Amino acid sequence: MLWLFDSIEAIRDFMELGGPVLRWIAITIFFMWVLILERLLYFRSSMKAMSMHIYDSWEARSERRSWNAHMIREQMISKFSTATNQSIPMIQTLVALCPLLGLLGTVTGMIKVFEVMAVSGSGNVRAMAAGVSQATVPTMAGMVGALSGVLLVTLLSRRAAREVELLEDSLTMDH
Repeated sequence: MLWLFDSIEAIRDFMELGGPVLRWIAITIFFMWVLILERLLYFRSSMKAMSMHIYDSWEARSERRSWNAHMIREQMISKFSTATNQSIPMIQTLVALCPLLGLLGTVTGMIKVFEVMAVSGSGNVRAMAAGVSQATVPTMAGMVGALSGVLLVTLLSRRAAREVELLEDSLTMDH
C-alpha cells in the first residue's frame, strides 16, 4: 500500500515540476488513450457482430445485380466504414495536439526563466532551474504522448481500412 502513496506523490511532484501546461497535456493524453482503448474494444467485439449482420442481410437478398441492390450494398459498406472509423480522426487530432502543447510548455517555461533573469539577474540559478524544468518536462511529455499515439492510431487506421475492404470483398454482386 505504501508503494501506491509513493507513486501518487511522485506523479504529483512530476506534475508540479512541469507547470500548468503539463496538466493539459495529461488530460489530452488521457482522452487520447480512452478513445484508443474504445476503438480496440470495438474491433474486438462490436465490429465483428456488425460485419456478420451486414453480411447475413446481404446474403439473404434474393436479387443483387440491379442498380438498387448496388446502392444498398454501398450504403451497408458506408455505414460499416463510418462505424469502424468513428473515433480515429479525433485520436489523430489529439496526437497532433500533444507536441503543440509541449511547445506551449516550452514557451511558458522560458518566459518564467526570462522573468527570473529580469528580476534577479542571472545569479539566481535555483529560480532559473524551475523555469527550465517547466520548459523541458512538458516538451518531453508531449512528445512521449504523441509517439505512443502515432503508433496506435496508425495501427487502428490500417485495421479499419482492412476490415472495410474485407467486408467489401465479401459482399459479392453475383446471384
